[in-house]
Amino acid sequence: MTPRARLLVVEDDPQIQRFLSTALEAHGYEMHIAATGAEGLRLATLQPPDIVIIDLGLPDISGLDVIARLREWFAAPIIVLSARSRESDKVAALDIGADDYLTKPFGIGELLARLRVAERHRRNQNDNGAEPRIEIGGLAIDVAAHKVQRDGADVHLTPIEYRLLVALAQHRGKVLTHRQLLREVWGAAHVESPHYLRIYMRSLRHKIEPEPARPRFLLTEVGVGYRLIDASPDEPPPR
Repeated sequence: MTPRARLLVVEDDPQIQRFLSTALEAHGYEMHIAATGAEGLRLATLQPPDIVIIDLGLPDISGLDVIARLREWFAAPIIVLSARSRESDKVAALDIGADDYLTKPFGIGELLARLRVAERHRRNQNDNGAEPRIEIGGLAIDVAAHKVQRDGADVHLTPIEYRLLVALAQHRGKVLTHRQLLREVWGAAHVESPHYLRIYMRSLRHKIEPEPARPRFLLTEVGVGYRLIDASPDEPPPR
């Protein structure tokens, strides 16, 4: 039997601690709980977890500060679980290094789906740094050959469309903010030019989506950024 991921939950609410422990341990996860940011950093250093789940409103230091300090050395997935639902909070957390953001109240089914995505992303990072070929549903990206196919047919992309697709595919399942994508595809000088992103994303959807108006792969996180999913049953549902 494949061992499940070791989780570190940084959350100060005892009720949510108990709920997560009961629900996630029932699905085979190994749980470690920290009620403060300082305790979370200490536990992460003593026994690095496979995935961190963290609240932003901690009693001692900000969850954003914890994420920033973890990202100085910690490469594994970080999922924010917070009652803060403003776009600015989501963008700040994702820009500083979180991989995903789930707003309270939440369903355990969606959290489990997000954890499965994080586990796949972690395995991909461990298995091969830069994947030579990425397959997502009927979409195939040959990174070495700079070639993209949908359902076996070649898809002709511009260089920018290709870089945008590869950036999303290499972080599939993860929300990439507008600034992250602009920095990765266009460079640091263009992080304040989101109109570039909207134009190219619209064009990319028309080329790879079966129904561009109802995207299957390229999902919009309103006001935050974009996410590429593999459209499998255990992915978080499109929102």
